[in-house]
Amino acid sequence: MAAVDQAIHLIQEVGRQLKRCQELLAVVGLLYASKTTLTFAWKVFQGFRIYFIARLSQQDFKRYGNWAVVTGGTDGIGKAYCRELAKRGLNIIIVSRNLEKLKTTAEELGIAWRVTTGIIQVDFTEGTRDLYTEIKEQLEDKEIGILVNNVGVMYDYPSYFLEVPETKLWKFINVNITTVTMMTYIVLPRMVQRKKGLIINLSSISSFYPLPFLTVYSASKAYVDWLSRCLDYEYKSKGIVFQTLLPSYISTKPTSFIKPGYIIPDASTFVKSALNTFGTTYRTTGYWTHELQWWCCEHLPESLWNLSSWLLLKILSNGKLVFNKQ
Repeated sequence: MAAVDQAIHLIQEVGRQLKRCQELLAVVGLLYASKTTLTFAWKVFQGFRIYFIARLSQQDFKRYGNWAVVTGGTDGIGKAYCRELAKRGLNIIIVSRNLEKLKTTAEELGIAWRVTTGIIQVDFTEGTRDLYTEIKEQLEDKEIGILVNNVGVMYDYPSYFLEVPETKLWKFINVNITTVTMMTYIVLPRMVQRKKGLIINLSSISSFYPLPFLTVYSASKAYVDWLSRCLDYEYKSKGIVFQTLLPSYISTKPTSFIKPGYIIPDASTFVKSALNTFGTTYRTTGYWTHELQWWCCEHLPESLWNLSSWLLLKILSNGKLVFNKQ
């Protein structure tokens, strides 16, 4: 009987301990659920504040200076930035390689918004020191308040690293990495001297995780993001503002296979949205549907990110893009 009593007592004690564990797990579960709910609610509030409430107040970008410099400003996102900033009263200096497009864009801006324009014809794919010395000389007498580091190159189609031509690899380095570094190096000293300035750097959502088959493009955009965030930390006390943009797909010339719509904006729609986010956030995708994609990325393991990114690219291109098999 003593053995039976001991067994019953042991079972009862185990039951009490299990009940305590259940109560503890219930508390932990409640705390976790509360944290998740509050985090989600905060994200929703932030998104609403950034992409909807911010539209009600328009920022005065002229307070940073009279001139804005836009690289790659003759097409797509760059041209949209030129138009929007000119619309808001800034004089515009367009930096690009096609002289005819430079003249046409500058003339359009001058006629439409009666601003002063300047053009600098350079080929950023060269990446030479002399190229940036020339740009610096041409900007010397201008009060540059805003720099938009927009120019960039991307893959023609998803490829294995060794299938990307060497000339294309140098373009990624010279255009996507060197340009943003050296253009910032050129305009930043006088901004620091005046204790005001805004530098907008175009990264990409492709930098969220390493992205195979767009390897060098993804890596170069990660560089832009890190550079911008580091510089913001270094120079925000000196009155300089850095905004990093990490957009998803936008209907532009390099992505001409994508048709604009409610989910995928054209360049003009995107830039208006991105400029409206200024003052509420300094690292953003720039557009509300892109922000939703970013939120989804935060909850995806890297392997699913790679797969979903490839499938999305294939769908958007109507199945025309296929991997080159080795």
